[in-house]
Amino acid sequence: MTSTLTSPTDWSTWTPDLRTTLFFVVRDEQVLLIEKKTGIGHGKINGPGGKIEADESPADCARRELQEELKVVATEPQLVARLFFSDVEDLNILVYVFLADQMIGDPVETEEAKPLWSSRDKLPLDDMWEDDQYWLPQVLNGESIDGYFQFRNERLLGFTIQPLGMGNSPQL
Repeated sequence: MTSTLTSPTDWSTWTPDLRTTLFFVVRDEQVLLIEKKTGIGHGKINGPGGKIEADESPADCARRELQEELKVVATEPQLVARLFFSDVEDLNILVYVFLADQMIGDPVETEEAKPLWSSRDKLPLDDMWEDDQYWLPQVLNGESIDGYFQFRNERLLGFTIQPLGMGNSPQL
């Protein structure tokens, strides 16, 4: 378990305002990322993803968002992380993170995202969300995790990372 600072959030009663996904395709030690061109995270590098619609599962959302943002279809997405974000002054966001090693098609730039491949060992962490450095290398190395992150004004205040499903996760 990795942890820093005590969080003012009571994670046992925490509920998400927004449920979203991220999807990472890994091929030959390369990770498919995007430069986000719209919405939350505009200008940052991340994985494709977006908001879960009322009638879809997290896995269905992840596949849909990958197709919308990069025009590719991934097969057999595997849930590798649940990320719980609490911002003292903003939203509570739950992110389901998926990995796949197969996809159909070649990624193309769309209005929402510009694709880029990165080495698993040299991720562009300076251009990503501050929390990514603490959990993304772990899931790319085969760990499945729950991550709890406390933010204020897009600044990371503290976090805890533990094995997937092992903690006092809120009711989802």
